[in-house]
Amino acid sequence: MIKLPFKKLQVWSKGMELAKKIFLITKSFPKEEQYGITSQIRRASVSVPSNIAEGSQRGSDKEFARYILISKGSLAELETQLILSEDFEYITSKKLNDLSLNMSELQKMLHSFHIKLTATS
Repeated sequence: MIKLPFKKLQVWSKGMELAKKIFLITKSFPKEEQYGITSQIRRASVSVPSNIAEGSQRGSDKEFARYILISKGSLAELETQLILSEDFEYITSKKLNDLSLNMSELQKMLHSFHIKLTATS
């Protein structure tokens, strides 16, 4: 079992950085979207590092790997919502591209970490 405190995991730190960026960007979203897409985007972004943290406290690498997959799903959900936000003209193409680079890096990290966890189970 990989036993590192989640705060020392680079993948968790990257997830936290992304969530912070998302919260800053969504501050400029229309007020009428506060309980709509803004809320959805924020919850998806927070879900990524939260599931990494929760999974790290489970009893086995197999369980931890399952939470990494949930994080990957939340990241895909986030990307979809950001693409829609660009379509709705809530964010610029440049912001979306910048965020896409962060999300792509995080997706690769999650994928590699999942492989590492499942290889040891």
